[in-house]
Amino acid sequence: MHSSKKFTVTRRAALLSAAALPWFSLPLFSRPLRAQGAAWRKTYGLSSFGDLSLPANFDRFSYAQPGAPRGGELKMEAVANSYDSLNGFILQGNPAIGLSMINDSLMAGNLDEDNAIYGLIAQAVEISPDKSQYRFHLRREARFHDGSPLTAKDVVFSLDILRDKGHPVIQQLLRDLDKAEAQADDVVLVTLRQNFGRDSILNIAGQPILSEAYYKTHDFSHAGMEPPLGSGAYKIGAFEQGRYIAYERVADYWGKDLPVNAGQNNFDVIRYDYFGERAVGFEAFKAGTVNLHESSTASEWATGYDFPAVRDGRVVKMEIPDRRSPGFQGFFFNLRRPLFKDPRIREALGCCLDFEWDNRNLFYGAYKRAVSYFENTDMKAEGLPSPEELKILEPLRGKVPDEVFVQPFVPPVSDGSGQDRALLKHAYDLLKAAGCKRQGAQMLLPDGTPLAFEFLEVTTAFEKVVQPMFKNMQLLGVAPRMRIVDSAQYKQRLDTFDFDMIVDRKMIGGVPGDELLAYFGAKSGKTQGGLNLAGIDDPVVDLLIDKALKAQSRIELVVTCRLLDRVLRAGRYWIPNWYSPNRRVAAWDFFGRPKETPKLDLGISSLWWWDATKAAATKAKG
Repeated sequence: MHSSKKFTVTRRAALLSAAALPWFSLPLFSRPLRAQGAAWRKTYGLSSFGDLSLPANFDRFSYAQPGAPRGGELKMEAVANSYDSLNGFILQGNPAIGLSMINDSLMAGNLDEDNAIYGLIAQAVEISPDKSQYRFHLRREARFHDGSPLTAKDVVFSLDILRDKGHPVIQQLLRDLDKAEAQADDVVLVTLRQNFGRDSILNIAGQPILSEAYYKTHDFSHAGMEPPLGSGAYKIGAFEQGRYIAYERVADYWGKDLPVNAGQNNFDVIRYDYFGERAVGFEAFKAGTVNLHESSTASEWATGYDFPAVRDGRVVKMEIPDRRSPGFQGFFFNLRRPLFKDPRIREALGCCLDFEWDNRNLFYGAYKRAVSYFENTDMKAEGLPSPEELKILEPLRGKVPDEVFVQPFVPPVSDGSGQDRALLKHAYDLLKAAGCKRQGAQMLLPDGTPLAFEFLEVTTAFEKVVQPMFKNMQLLGVAPRMRIVDSAQYKQRLDTFDFDMIVDRKMIGGVPGDELLAYFGAKSGKTQGGLNLAGIDDPVVDLLIDKALKAQSRIELVVTCRLLDRVLRAGRYWIPNWYSPNRRVAAWDFFGRPKETPKLDLGISSLWWWDATKAAATKAKG
């Protein structure tokens, strides 16, 4: 079982959790290195450490199917109660899923390459000798959906308004943007602030470009239901608030033949139907109302596909290896709540999750227990700190728990009984050491108030998992409860950090950057709409994040992230969940897909296509 939240593959969207940002060729330095008289250098792409896997004359991404047919309709479910906004750029409102499809950016990511981007609106970029200025050369054929030209003034307008008035996460991504200037209709000069981060220009080049003329008559800060003017491969088509939204392929899309788009954007319509519960969405898939479904629960995958369309081959099941980092999923404590201030209390509650019992009885043995924020990557902390780690750690003695200097914390392994007496005794001892006292059937905090909390969710998907955990907590005298709210209230409560505990899943890219600041940085935890939901506020964490953002080599980044992992795990900020090595997708047999699956995403909506022959044969069987 994964969290019910959905993610796309763009850096901005990953941080906004809107539907993980376009990922961003030359070395980018965090501090300007002045080179008097040196020439600007021109390139066709950018990356974190200066390496690009594709040549300047590439004609498509390797995984894209050249000549893929176009047509048909991809219909998927959105697990949410509703949406009330078609503006995905601001904090206000609950935006519809998929809005990132309607706008192009200066550059676009390669799904086989971490943090590398290539020209989309910008055909090339010049880089100043000190890496503090970038001159983007725009394609003169770039157009908005109404046929109006997309110019440098639109780029400047977009970057300015997103930096100054956009969602707090977007503002964070653009924090190093000093100014953008239109030097010609097709030339934009971007200047970074001093001490800029390694990936700052990648964040800038991945932002959506908006029409200045459109927003002269429309309020950018308004969370309304009027479809905005875009420039991308799709535009908003039919929709009904609370029920569905459809995106229509733009037949005369200006960028359809560019190398970054070749073999992509093949469906005539991409539609999301809204369901308050995942189980209801699955029933819609079985009935054919939805034609593609990704199973996020092992039990559904193991037992839910015994229906006629599967037996006669009209529906096919696919387990596709997931080559991404799984990110991190778990039950997160809100440290802003006084009851969760003591890490011993948090660790005690973590002892109540019996993963071994869950995996055998609920998950059909399909999952692996997560222990790290960087699971299944070379940035996961294991064993004793290396000499390179110790060089950074030694000056921090006394500022971090002693365990950071030895083995990293891992959650305990139970006896699989579902009620491990030894673990519950350890949990009780931790609570007692934290000053809690048992009074009758209640566990009291040191101030005498009951140890009770609310687990906030937007669906019932996790109910069968948290109830066994709650039972163990109740044996200790803890009083947990689960509350299900609609998607609008859920978003509002997360934006304002009004919860005790939630389940959350976040993605971290192969070259961790600004997502670290968003997920773990103290400022993010104090900013409305920030993604540091736990409220982590640790100067050492902030120091290591800053060091990671300024790392100038892969090796330096790996060492820093391993240290960050040690410190975060020592904080007991979460009860780690689990992850699967595969993506589980079921579809009505209407679709074709590339032989090669990209590294960073399945690319279902962008790379798959409607196979008219297969669709006709499948419908004939029914």
